[in-house]
This record gives sequence, structure tokens and C-alpha cells, in this order.
Amino acid sequence: MTGPLCVGVIGTGWCGGIRAVASARSPLVGELHLADIRQERLAEVAELAGPAKSTEDWTELVANPAIDAIMVSATPETLHYPMAKAALEAGKHVLLEKPIALTLAEADELIALAESQRLKFTIGYSQRFNSKQAMIKRAIDDGTLGTVTSILLSRHITRSLGAKISARTPLSPAAMEATHDLDFAFWCLGDRRPVRVYSQNAWGVRRETLGSPDTQYLVVTMDDGVVVTVGAGMSLPPGYPNQSTTWIEVLGTDGAILADASHRDIVLNTVADGVRFPLSTMPGEYVDHVYAGPMERETTHFLEAVAYDRPVMVDPRLARVTMEVYLAADESAARGEAVAIRA
Repeated sequence: MTGPLCVGVIGTGWCGGIRAVASARSPLVGELHLADIRQERLAEVAELAGPAKSTEDWTELVANPAIDAIMVSATPETLHYPMAKAALEAGKHVLLEKPIALTLAEADELIALAESQRLKFTIGYSQRFNSKQAMIKRAIDDGTLGTVTSILLSRHITRSLGAKISARTPLSPAAMEATHDLDFAFWCLGDRRPVRVYSQNAWGVRRETLGSPDTQYLVVTMDDGVVVTVGAGMSLPPGYPNQSTTWIEVLGTDGAILADASHRDIVLNTVADGVRFPLSTMPGEYVDHVYAGPMERETTHFLEAVAYDRPVMVDPRLARVTMEVYLAADESAARGEAVAIRA
């Protein structure tokens, strides 16, 4: 691109608000446009980001010929496909929050649209931009661990956040939480591809209120025999930790990495609320002049990819593989047996 970017953000909620402010602070962005149907939230983010224009109609951003790139952060997740499709058809580069779509056919259509027009199209798997995950990827790529034999990831979020997610879209823990860890594992494993998945749900406090499992466990077999195990839960008690906790184990023939991302290193203890673990949100958050977490860097990476014509970190084709696995995991949990995945 020549000159500053003109960027649009559709959806100014939790993630969209972060991306809007990150874009506003980027020297690569000359003009910012925001869209959200909630007037109060739109005004709040506009106060922080100072956009050239704010609107309640997202189609205005798609129709604006000056906008180079659009970030789709809208909910519910049923909006992802139609919004991303419209933006790509209009020739915009697109960063789309996960999931890429609700069906594989929709995902294929979005990928084909982007490739046919040579547009940047990427999915918001922000966990790749965490320093601990980046170190694990480097240790695998540089041979420190030898040949990887297994990867285990355990991710849990609080029941309040889990209820918010499950109430807006009836998607499983595999689709909404394990998807981050599947993406990370497949990214680490390079050319290996999943061939089989077995999944099982664990039911508890969410059954009566949301009709959803508390936790979903997945065992994925790769084409060379590597085993990826993921547990994704949505029922941690309030405040422990504040939003999200993760544990990672990667074992290889020459070494292993155990990574604690449980966010227990900072403890806030007050009379009013008791113990809380701040800075434990998955996307991260602004702390005055600094940002703690991965989403700001992910947003900047996308802007750089558009401005300098660089590859995006998250290839949508790999996001499609991740989608195929969590859909198969849901099928496995329903059938009570392993499900084969097309190689």
C-alpha cells in the first residue's frame, strides 16, 4: 500500500474495542471508521479511538471505497460469514475473529474469495502472539525438543464469561475455546495434519442453565502419530483466575517444555472482592500506556501485513483445518466414538 491505511472495525465490543484503539494508535493508520449497533458502546470506543466516522450500519464501511482493510469483531458468530464475505467481495483485506465460519462450505467460500483477489485474509487466533507460545514454537522449529511426540493444552475460563459466550451462540467449548489451542498445536506441528479425533463432554453446572457441557476434552491423532490433547472448560468459579487459565506441555525426543499461563503471578486482594488475578484475560488489556496480552500485537501485525504486503501469521486454510477438527470433535462427543478426518 502507498500512504496511510484507511481501516474499518465492525463490532466495538471487547475485542473490537481493543482493535479499534490499537489501530488508532498505529502510525500505519491514517483514518479509522467504526460500526456497531449499540450506540452507547460505539460512543465509548469512539471517545478512545477518535474515528473519522462512527455508524450503526456496518454496510457503510463495506461500501466505502476509501477503506483498505476491515476487522470483523461482531457477535453473534453467525454474523462472521456474511460480514467477511461482503468485505472481501468489496475488495477489502479482512481480519476476522474466530470462528472463520459456521460451516466448512462457508469457510471455503471466504478463502476462495480472498485468494481470487489476492487479499489478506486472516483469523483472530491471538494466542499465537503470546510470548510463551512463541517460545514453544521456536523451540520446536529450531530442533531444541527433537521430534515432537505429544502436545497437551488445558484451557479454562470462568463460568461468567462462559455463560456470556454460550448465551449468544450455541457453539461447543471445542468451537469457542479449544479452537485456540488446536490452532496453536497445528501451527507448531507444521506440515503434519490431523487424521482422527475422539472427544467427550463433561457435564456439570452449565447443564441446567445453558444446556452446555462444562468441559470438552479432545484427543487428536496426527498423520505421523503425534498426539494432541486439549481440554477446554467454561466453568471456573468467579475470580479464579479472573478470566482465563492455561497449561501447556510439549514433549519431544530430546526435550520438553512445560508452560504455566495460569495468570497467578499477580494477586489483587481487596476487602470488597477478595482475591482476584488481574491481567488474565485471553485477548489482554490496556494498562495505562502499555498493553498486557496478545491482541494489540496481533492487530498491528495485520496492519503491517496489509501496509507492507507481508504474509499473515494465521493462514485461513489452517484455520479451516482447525474448524474441521472441532466439528469432528462435536460429532465424536455426540456419537461416543472416534471420528476420522480427511487427510
